[in-house]
Amino acid sequence: MKDLLTTPLFWLALTLVMFEGADQISRRSGRHPLCHPVLLATPVLIGLLLLTRTSYATYWSGTQALSFLLGPAVVGLAVPVWAQRDLIRRLALPIGLALMAGAVTAMVSAVGVLALFGAPHEILASIAPRATTTPVAMAVAQQLGGVPALAAVIVLIAGVIGAMTATPLFNAMKMTDYRARGLAVGVSAHGFGAARAFQVDSTAGAFASLGMALNAVATATLLSVLALLL
Repeated sequence: MKDLLTTPLFWLALTLVMFEGADQISRRSGRHPLCHPVLLATPVLIGLLLLTRTSYATYWSGTQALSFLLGPAVVGLAVPVWAQRDLIRRLALPIGLALMAGAVTAMVSAVGVLALFGAPHEILASIAPRATTTPVAMAVAQQLGGVPALAAVIVLIAGVIGAMTATPLFNAMKMTDYRARGLAVGVSAHGFGAARAFQVDSTAGAFASLGMALNAVATATLLSVLALLL
């Protein structure tokens, strides 16, 4: 059994099975916000790692292929964006204004709240890029003097919460424009938000992908300039 637990393919297969099972539950629930696949699968996997006393290094060695595939998956999101290029070109100004408003709000709100409670610099630097994708957040956090691993966890939590709450919130606000809905969830909840947006509407998914990509660039640029100034 011990040899099986240290086999790379074991944890890769288990991760895929757990996610597929969680996704089936999510589908049968009608994509209920509390049944997000990541929210369901992650605690179970953590519990199994603790129960079997498997180190994260062992788990990572078996599942790093999934992390590698995140790159092509993100690049693939450019396809629906390209399909909406004419509409995006016509809406360039409002998209740009909404992007800057969202990026600044995400940074200021997160850092401001923690600063009021006296959080140390490392924590503030780690949470500042929380609305970007994980690789960008880790790189920016390190540049600012934060903790890359903590930034990755914060991004994960922010993405899951955003994906869970976006649709109910938009419905409660009676927001029916899928372009606006998609852009908002992409800016605030990066890849998780984009995945959820595609489940709702293809146009929302395209604009969520756009928002995710542009926000990563905008946030990284703003925080890098801030780091140089400080």
